Amino acid sequence: MTHTTSDAAARSGQLSREERKVLAGTLVGTTIEWYDFFIYAQAAGVVLAPLFLAPVAKDNAGLAQVLSFATIGISFLFRPLGAIVAGHLGDRLGRKKMLVFTLILMGLSTSLIGVLPTYAQAGIAAPVLLILLRVIQGFSAGGEWGGAALMAVEHAPRGRRGYFGAYPQIGVPIGMILATFTLWLLTAVMGPAFGEWGWRLPFLLSIVLIAVGYMIRRAVEESPVFTQLLERRKESSAPLGQLFRYNLKEVVLTAVIFIANNAAGYLLIAYFSTYAAKSLKMDQATVLLATTLASFGWLGFTLWGGALSDRLGRVRTFQIGYAFLAVWAVPMWFLIDTKNIVWYFVALFVMTLGLGLSYGPQSALYAEMFPAKVRYSGVSIGYALGAILGGAFAPMIAEMLMNEFKASWTIGVYIAIAAVVSFIGVCLVKETKGADLHVAEAHAEYAREQGAG
Repeated sequence: MTHTTSDAAARSGQLSREERKVLAGTLVGTTIEWYDFFIYAQAAGVVLAPLFLAPVAKDNAGLAQVLSFATIGISFLFRPLGAIVAGHLGDRLGRKKMLVFTLILMGLSTSLIGVLPTYAQAGIAAPVLLILLRVIQGFSAGGEWGGAALMAVEHAPRGRRGYFGAYPQIGVPIGMILATFTLWLLTAVMGPAFGEWGWRLPFLLSIVLIAVGYMIRRAVEESPVFTQLLERRKESSAPLGQLFRYNLKEVVLTAVIFIANNAAGYLLIAYFSTYAAKSLKMDQATVLLATTLASFGWLGFTLWGGALSDRLGRVRTFQIGYAFLAVWAVPMWFLIDTKNIVWYFVALFVMTLGLGLSYGPQSALYAEMFPAKVRYSGVSIGYALGAILGGAFAPMIAEMLMNEFKASWTIGVYIAIAAVVSFIGVCLVKETKGADLHVAEAHAEYAREQGAG
């Protein structure tokens, strides 16, 4: 598929068959992978502490919950390694191969969590095995996003990269919706049995989802930009080394830009429902349902944010999103603390406007910031580092703030500060909308940089 053909189709308002396959492949695959990742984050807040940290939970339930949230963060520490490996190989072997590899790896680790023995059954081996599988999940997630984002953006007509790039992005809220809805359904239907053995079912469901995602992703053609790179393989001798030599600034900026979105996103994913059910004593099943419904706002606003960035620009759309998130971060807690499920839903739904506008344009912005031959490595590593600084320990930090200050609004201050930091980061990026993603221009740019060096 040529860019000329894509641009002509874009002008007619129609998507080609291959473009539809690409959007389906990036959306479905990302949805499944993040379902896997988020089902753990949800379970960590609901049931895993007493099952895998029984001695701590018996003596200090609050500390056990903090440690349970910490296991979410541990996997993030290995996302840069996954990003480096998958990014390096993706820049050499292709985006498609890495997407299939990360999908299978994530699915296997998730399914194995569903058959792990608990502390009562295996003692200290239980949390050790749990953490090991979380490490594999983190490694897989580190390589997933960059490949999906680039498959979408590099197939897109120039004027619709934001919209195309939003498809792998909405896989994240859809994955959360599936994870939260699954937990809500099981807790509502199974009652106490969910905490005994029913918690295993959403992990085992991953086997079916992975088979579906594998079939769809295998049908997607390789990125046209990478196809061009294959024709110049000799010129791509050390893409990872060149990334850190020539594009370190862009890696740092991509990490900083992602901090606030990822931190706020993981509070939505893993903390709000736990806080409402355990601290505010609201009905757990009702809270999970309200969280699921609020997540549809994240989905819709993310898709809108990507499309909006095609008109306003990536930087401006990010700025609007982060400004809104900073303003709303504190007031929303006063609504949540009313213990009214309607106000709880409103607080989360309104927050998703800021999340969507600062997430939808991300794929396009990041892809346009890097030259083609280090693009997979650059976006993946920057994304993974931003996730460590942002969401890795956000639920744990939120729990610690509550334990220390006994005031939920302090968590809002934490998110507002993060939003200001990320706002500054995106302000340091020159608008990228319309940047040429083709290989020839990237090689010319490197030649100029190497000559100057």
